[in-house]
Amino acid sequence: QLAESGGGLVQPGGSLRLSCAASGYSLDYSVIGWFRQAPGKEREEVSCISTDDDRTYYIDSVKGRFTISRDNAKNTVYLQMNSLKPEDTGVYYCAADLYYASYQCSAGAMDYWGEGTLVTVSS
Repeated sequence: QLAESGGGLVQPGGSLRLSCAASGYSLDYSVIGWFRQAPGKEREEVSCISTDDDRTYYIDSVKGRFTISRDNAKNTVYLQMNSLKPEDTGVYYCAADLYYASYQCSAGAMDYWGEGTLVTVSS
């Protein structure tokens, strides 16, 4: 099971840190991804990290503003989001590709999904 937390309402330019905690299995040797879906839009990948060697991916629109990180001891992956913009608004989901064979930051590669946490960027 994956559980996201940390969403909320923030003003433009503000920051939030999302957490994705796993229970029931280890996130070692996994690709963990953050995906988001804005109202009326398709889900898109935001960022991914491989928990064995820290390879990261960021969609162009968040590069330089978001940072993905992991704490294997806590079985948790984080997404630090700075300089938030209204277009970052959406439901953010974390997902896991356990014991991955090849690094892919795509929804189709993920085995498990969380329920999502809402991020609203508005003044």
